[in-house]
Amino acid sequence: MAAPRPTTSRKFLGRLSLPERNYVADALRTETLGGVLLLIAAVAALIWANTSLSASYTSVRDFHIGPASLGLDLSIQHWAADGLLAIFFFVAGIELKRELVAGELSDPKAAALPVIAALCGMAMPALVYLAVAAAGGGSTAGWAVPTATDIAFALAVLAVIGTSLPSALRAFLLTLAVVDDLFAILIIAVFFTNDLNFVALGGAAVGLVVFWLLLRMGVRGWYVYVPLALVIWGLMYNSGVHATIAGVAMGLMLRCTRREGEDHSPGEHIEHLVRPLSAGFAVPLFALFSAGVAVTGDSLADVFTKPETLGVVLGLVVGKALGVFGGTWLAARFTKAELNEDLAWPDVLALATLAGIGFTVSLLIGELAFAGDATLTDEVKAAVLMGSLIAAVLAAVLLKLRVRTYQALSAEEERDEDMSGVPDIYEQDDPAYHLRMAAIYEKKAEEHRRMAEAAGASRDDGDSPA
Repeated sequence: MAAPRPTTSRKFLGRLSLPERNYVADALRTETLGGVLLLIAAVAALIWANTSLSASYTSVRDFHIGPASLGLDLSIQHWAADGLLAIFFFVAGIELKRELVAGELSDPKAAALPVIAALCGMAMPALVYLAVAAAGGGSTAGWAVPTATDIAFALAVLAVIGTSLPSALRAFLLTLAVVDDLFAILIIAVFFTNDLNFVALGGAAVGLVVFWLLLRMGVRGWYVYVPLALVIWGLMYNSGVHATIAGVAMGLMLRCTRREGEDHSPGEHIEHLVRPLSAGFAVPLFALFSAGVAVTGDSLADVFTKPETLGVVLGLVVGKALGVFGGTWLAARFTKAELNEDLAWPDVLALATLAGIGFTVSLLIGELAFAGDATLTDEVKAAVLMGSLIAAVLAAVLLKLRVRTYQALSAEEERDEDMSGVPDIYEQDDPAYHLRMAAIYEKKAEEHRRMAEAAGASRDDGDSPA
């Protein structure tokens, strides 16, 4: 009887393919810059709201503008949350579509682990919040606030502390954030939808169908799609469904698979154009008008004493770390996925702790959850800032403990001795690469032989009698 064929276990956090690595590097490069701008905007908002200029901050934030006849007479803060964040969610929709058809989520077996990790990383913070709120007799309305991870802010922390993570860890963090965004979108759509206006909702649906048909017909031109997108957004806003859902829906409609002769799919091309607008303008401006909360000794004390705010802090710091790490460990155990031998489980814990940075979507959900209580809304925002700060500090400490390992792995990934433009690690199966390297080493050997001859001749001349 033939011996049973050995089962090959899959590698968790293994090396990415070259196209996936390049995509992740390009996406995260923009997000890192956007994260730094986001950090600057948040600090600026806090300074503006806590100095003698605080009255002007409130005045600008609450200033209303827009056509009242169309139901769009909104405050600047409202425009930032419902309008500018629609751009952010449009990019999130494209990212999700690409992950589903061409990225980590396209393979059900490979997708299982990050999806389970992300789900556990959302469920555990919600449970922690509910437990704290129930124990302290607080409101359970904010259960969704600590569930979201802010990829841009997390990358900004990495940039500030100077940690260059290997591409596999960065890709895992990005996939977590994409799945996180998907469920955050569902939470917003299901739990924070007001009384529905079915006429406006029907109009938005018709607009989305027209958008989809134009894409399938191959119609090109921003002057067609941008006005249509604005109409869809306005109808969605007036329907009672949160307006950012319009951005997600349009992002999901774009084709993200490449056809013969294409260097980039339409979705990738549009994402490349819109992502800088989202990361560099829309999200920082939202942060500027949402993160400006009054910070005093009493307000900071309230963050750690009120059940709602303490639930948010513990949800982000403890819930996220336990959820992402525990979900990852359980998924790896039951799918028999072996961890990449170059990495260790403490690396996953550091990443899980970093996922506790929940800024943009957490602030948005906080505004929606406590819309009728301005004081509690500001307190919850302060809790989001404090929880994200604590998570960032803890993650920085954990990542610094392994920084030499990350630097060595990143240097190995970037090494390109044959100057081909492709990292050497991806060319090991290419005969042409080895021939190029042989020529390089032969040239170096010839140079060293000449140097040896010259050194020998110089020594002989030095030993000869004067």
